[in-house]
Amino acid sequence: METPEKQQQIIQTHAGLILGMVQCIQNSDLRPQMEQALAISEQNGWDKLVAALRKILNGSRDENVLNGLDDEDAVIASAILRGLQDPNTLPKPENAPDATMAAPMLATLINDARRGDHNAVIMLGGMAEQMSMAGGDMANIGTIMKDMIDGERDVDKLCDKVGPQGESLIVQILAELGKLEIH
Repeated sequence: METPEKQQQIIQTHAGLILGMVQCIQNSDLRPQMEQALAISEQNGWDKLVAALRKILNGSRDENVLNGLDDEDAVIASAILRGLQDPNTLPKPENAPDATMAAPMLATLINDARRGDHNAVIMLGGMAEQMSMAGGDMANIGTIMKDMIDGERDVDKLCDKVGPQGESLIVQILAELGKLEIH
């Protein structure tokens, strides 16, 4: 089971998806866009989470939708269920995830993907898709991760489309990648 701090980090990282799901449930006109995003997530290996999210979209509010989900997916689905009951529990889109926690994880996944780890590629693809739904710097960082997998390490080139917060995260990822690539 994830610690409360880790749960909060997961919720903030996937805030775009969580908020998008709640909005879609409250406004069925948004369903086609959400189905498109879910189809992409499913292709990226998030099939168990997508199955649970579709149950929620179809009206299930029972915690049984969490059965069979890994810890991270269960945190995401639980946040959606809680958000439907109490909107005050929803993540605030303006609160960026803690870069000090995100950078080492992203650097490890980028390094693993660069070395040919298929699971890391799938995870990064899913994360990039979530980031694109969040918009702003997060969407740009999702795109920049591909450049990092391809070996780009020029900080100026990587940071030219992001603001100060995005730049801070990229610099931290590059620092972590530097440590990993030495070993």
